Amino acid sequence: MKTGSLTTAGVLLAKGSYPEISGIEPAFVPYDLMQEVRKYRKLDAYCTAPFNMEQAERLGIDRMYTGKPMIWADWTPDQFIAANDEMIALMKRYPGKVVGQITLNPKYGKESLAEIDRCVDQGMVGTRLYYQVKINDPLYFPVIEKLTDLKMMIFVHGEAQLGVGGYEMKYDVGRPPTVSRPEDFVEAAIRYPEAMFQFAHIGGGSDWEYMCKCFADYPNIFVDTGGSNNEADLIDFAVKLLGEDRLFFGTDNSYFQGVGKILAAELTERQKEKLFFDNYNAVLKKGGYDVH
Repeated sequence: MKTGSLTTAGVLLAKGSYPEISGIEPAFVPYDLMQEVRKYRKLDAYCTAPFNMEQAERLGIDRMYTGKPMIWADWTPDQFIAANDEMIALMKRYPGKVVGQITLNPKYGKESLAEIDRCVDQGMVGTRLYYQVKINDPLYFPVIEKLTDLKMMIFVHGEAQLGVGGYEMKYDVGRPPTVSRPEDFVEAAIRYPEAMFQFAHIGGGSDWEYMCKCFADYPNIFVDTGGSNNEADLIDFAVKLLGEDRLFFGTDNSYFQGVGKILAAELTERQKEKLFFDNYNAVLKKGGYDVH
């Protein structure tokens, strides 16, 4: 039950009434799942608008770092400025609960750098970047350098699976050739060892084992646990390969799965605290953006 369905386990065990079997008292004890959930502070390092604030509140998520949904097209400055305006409006609607992440397109270098300045002035933190340009493309260098100076996380969507760029483009699955692969992140991390990179959602359906193996020796690459995929050993494998300080709790709007996969992992209490809150907050603290 522990590694299967935490929700089911919580419902069954919380009832606390079990018949004796052959005169032996059962070993089960009442278990309050939501008490377990609520005892950890949580920062959602990967939330997407529109989000479900009711579920986030129920699960005790302190703050959500939020960007626009994935757009693969070649965004113009007018389009990414409008997207950031939406995040600024959400921050004003949910003060202290939602922090917007900056969207831009490095093909428009001057406009992107100016947009970072504007968004930082509005309280946005970090980025939400997509497939317009590979993370190791020289067009990204000025953006990486500016965000590094600000001590902000450089969050970029990547892929790692057959047909999506992780190994070879064997199948046509509709992804652009500019998708960033784990190898591209490694190249950027080597070029900018002082930068901080976040590879999006290891629970998003890609080959998380391959990702973790690629990133193991590069301490400035972090991953979040977001996504609706809950394969056994995902969290434990990531902790083993990357260490307990480089994983962030994230949902990608799969709230119950996001919390449940960490609770179900073979982690110590301290490790759970780190994944849910402390690791991401430690990165935020480097730039003075941490949660108290």
